[in-house]
Amino acid sequence: MALLNILKDKVLGQFIDVIEWIDDTRNTIVWKFPRGDNEIKYGAQLTVRESQNAVFLHEGELGDVFTPGRYELATRNIPIMTTLESWKYGFQSPFKADVYFVNTRQFTDQKWGTANPIMLRDPEFGPIRLRAFGSYTFSIADPGKFIISMAGTNPLLVSEDVSGQLRNLLVSRFADALGEAKIPALDLAAQYNEMGDFLRGYLQKDCDVYGIVLNTFLIENISLPPAVEEALDKRTQMGVLGDMTKYTQFQAANALADAAKNPGTAGNMVGMLAGVNLGGVMGGVMQQSQQAPAPQQAPAGGPPPLPDAATWYAGIQGQQQGPFDAPTLSRKIASGEIGRETLVWKQGMANWQKAAEVADLAGFFASVPPPFPPA
Repeated sequence: MALLNILKDKVLGQFIDVIEWIDDTRNTIVWKFPRGDNEIKYGAQLTVRESQNAVFLHEGELGDVFTPGRYELATRNIPIMTTLESWKYGFQSPFKADVYFVNTRQFTDQKWGTANPIMLRDPEFGPIRLRAFGSYTFSIADPGKFIISMAGTNPLLVSEDVSGQLRNLLVSRFADALGEAKIPALDLAAQYNEMGDFLRGYLQKDCDVYGIVLNTFLIENISLPPAVEEALDKRTQMGVLGDMTKYTQFQAANALADAAKNPGTAGNMVGMLAGVNLGGVMGGVMQQSQQAPAPQQAPAGGPPPLPDAATWYAGIQGQQQGPFDAPTLSRKIASGEIGRETLVWKQGMANWQKAAEVADLAGFFASVPPPFPPA
């Protein structure tokens, strides 16, 4: 009797009557039901839970794909069991088949990024190198196609196994699309959403081969090399500061206020004021160099040209006359046309002055006798 029970348990143990998968992970995509050498029993119960599909294979031949639900593998009127019925023996006797459960939920927070910089020609900066990274989500849309093209005979496949292949594909297509877009580097940040939507549709054609749907594709950052970013920061800083002379004076004024509170910093203030003074001088020189006309070149072997002579205006007989150069003014003084009381003016003087009171003209009156006294 004991021998019969042992034989009975051994025979019954060779048949599988319940097929199901309870997923307790967050990253498993494909899980193969551990059948071993056992056969699926006629009338076995197949349970497919939500976000799952069950795929039957026999010697590499794809059978039916079961969507969520409960199935009895003996009912001939189940429409989905068309391929299984055509297999050898059908369900008239126990049969062998590999059962793969495929997780069809959405796998989120998958990262992508450029391992090496992308070389581009920017209209403003010229040849530059860009790096980019972001995230994407995907799910399995065609479990049968995914098993044949991606999983193969692997009994276990996790999201990391798939994301590695997808990452290489995404980066390659991203570099190609970025080069064809010809968007200036400084305008890329405003195009992240548009580029992400475009690339998702562009990449979906490649994902269809594996039975995968790309739900989202996000560009989180496109960055320039550190040296270029540092130069841009300096350029921005100069634009914000504006007039360097005024900025230096403002900084010095703040430093003076701090020094008044801390007398021990007086020594440092000497250097600060020297820097302010130098900054003002340099700013004035630069401003004058921008405004002043270029000096005339002296002829080879000869003296440099004379500087521009001063020109004078004089109030003669109640009317403004001039301009007069120095020799002309001297002759008019010698002839008495311009006297000591005549008002004169030149550029740089605040107001009209009597000719005798102007230091520059004092020498002209030295050779002219004063008025003859009356008899």
